[in-house]
Amino acid sequence: MGAWAQLIAILSAAFFAGGAVYITLVEHPARMAAGVSVALAQFRPMYRRAAPWQAVNAAVAGMAGLAASLLTAEPAWALGGIAVWPVIPITIVSIGPTNKKLLADEPPEAAEAQELLRLWGRLHALRSTLGTFGVLIFLVQSQPV
Repeated sequence: MGAWAQLIAILSAAFFAGGAVYITLVEHPARMAAGVSVALAQFRPMYRRAAPWQAVNAAVAGMAGLAASLLTAEPAWALGGIAVWPVIPITIVSIGPTNKKLLADEPPEAAEAQELLRLWGRLHALRSTLGTFGVLIFLVQSQPV
């Protein structure tokens, strides 16, 4: 049972981190380079598609990491889960207000939208870092000694 929890933790953390890193390094810079009106227009459908997928993977990675730790008595699995799981409250508390403004029915003016998108990119980079850290912990922990 512990092996299944480990596999689920690794896969869900990798899916989360891969998506987050892609958005941080590729998609968001390309969106910003296209200009604020294009960036805002692209952000809305992207966010609505990515948010549930990312949230589920982060939650599963955190829970599976904790389960793997309990089932194997190896605390590093919990550490990996604890590294990934905080992206959920960070998203709600820190990125949530920015998302709300960017997704509002009445979009912000161009200058405000550009600043909000820049802020969003910086905050999202934190999510990418935490996800990557968590998956690295899981991968190191999964290696035979």
